[in-house]
Amino acid sequence: MAKEVKTNAMRILDKKKVAYKVNQYECEDFIDGIHIADQLGQSYEQSFKTLVAIGKSKEHYVFVLPVDKEIDFKKAARLVGEKSIELVHVKEIQALTGYIRGGCTAIGMKKQFKTYIDSSAEAQKEIIVSGGKIGVQLLLSPEDLKRVVNGQYADFISE
Repeated sequence: MAKEVKTNAMRILDKKKVAYKVNQYECEDFIDGIHIADQLGQSYEQSFKTLVAIGKSKEHYVFVLPVDKEIDFKKAARLVGEKSIELVHVKEIQALTGYIRGGCTAIGMKKQFKTYIDSSAEAQKEIIVSGGKIGVQLLLSPEDLKRVVNGQYADFISE
């Protein structure tokens, strides 16, 4: 049995006494969250990905949304009060957040950016987010995630 990995995100949750479950899985090549959810038999409604965007003002924003959904950039820009926003380039993710693509989570980024969680999360008892490393997932209540990242629920996904 593989030794349980402790990621920065888990240490933060432990410190804040937040209940969570860890799910580890084998992953040779990370493709995307849909592929992982399919591989593990998880519902898309419960499986969330974390995207980092940058606005015209050069401010960064974090969006947590179901793996099978996309950001509506106009809605998201209005939400954060920007003229426009775009996703941060994959090559910049690690330097900015401390996490790599596929292992990015809103919990414990190098800097706490404004974080928005898709409002569909509110209907879930538990959601699945990356644990801060490819092959590690965290299952926790959306309310706990919101509290830990000082986030807010919002509607920013494409119809």
